[in-house]
Amino acid sequence: MALTLDAQLLEILACPSPDHAPLRPGTPDDAEAEALTCTSCGRVYPVRDGIPVLLLDEAVAPGTAGEPDDDHADSA
Repeated sequence: MALTLDAQLLEILACPSPDHAPLRPGTPDDAEAEALTCTSCGRVYPVRDGIPVLLLDEAVAPGTAGEPDDDHADSA
């Protein structure tokens, strides 16, 4: 199922990481995925029930297999 977000909304959404780059629909592997991908850092943010979840804790970093991005997590 293709991601359906309002074009104006997609135009103003940006990655919450410090670079604040624009987002594009889909993932690098699946252009039809229910997700948004940062055009700069490559993080993939899920879209649940039509709502983009733009939280770094929910993002999948590039090069990981579906694991949440934990670059900013405290280390023990």
